[in-house]
Amino acid sequence: MMNANYIEFFFDCSSPWTYLSFNALKDIADDHNLEIIYKPILVGGIFNTVNPSVYENRANPVPLKEKYYLEDIQNWASSREIVINWPSIFPINSVKAMRGCIYAGLHNKTHEFALDVFKAYWTDDEDISQEDILEKICNKNNLNFIEFIDFIEQPSTKKELIHNSEQLIKKGGFGSPTFFYKGKIFFGNDRLDLFSSLLVKNII
Repeated sequence: MMNANYIEFFFDCSSPWTYLSFNALKDIADDHNLEIIYKPILVGGIFNTVNPSVYENRANPVPLKEKYYLEDIQNWASSREIVINWPSIFPINSVKAMRGCIYAGLHNKTHEFALDVFKAYWTDDEDISQEDILEKICNKNNLNFIEFIDFIEQPSTKKELIHNSEQLIKKGGFGSPTFFYKGKIFFGNDRLDLFSSLLVKNII
């Protein structure tokens, strides 16, 4: 039975900021007895629909801002006690991995599976669009890879991932990570401390 108090978490493993937030949000949820409802999305589709400025910024980066951005990621990585090595392929096609997160959810392993996808891509510089990498992650989590491949190619699975992405847009979201609690929207790794403070002070 779903906890009456829950966090609805929309995420894409292709985002470094989502990796930074992933365990930290779970720690907050555990501390406050909150359930996390994981909603895998395709952030590229969301950018295309409501946030195309992301692509404009990538095409014409501001050097000073870009330098700060990369340093900021590493500072957050140190704070979160994870390792981020900027991958050789960026952006990455994460569609199979994100459909795979839906499959992992059927086995109550969304967090574990997604965390291994994050690590493979952002720490180990592995191409998470490739099935051999996903097979290795499935094996680590005791997930049947043959079933996995069949599941992620099902039309219903493809529709669910699209639906999650569309649902985020309808709720006012525009990127990853985005999470909702009691109707309030929070975007970005740096909003976790704000969220935690609001919970502690019983403001939300």
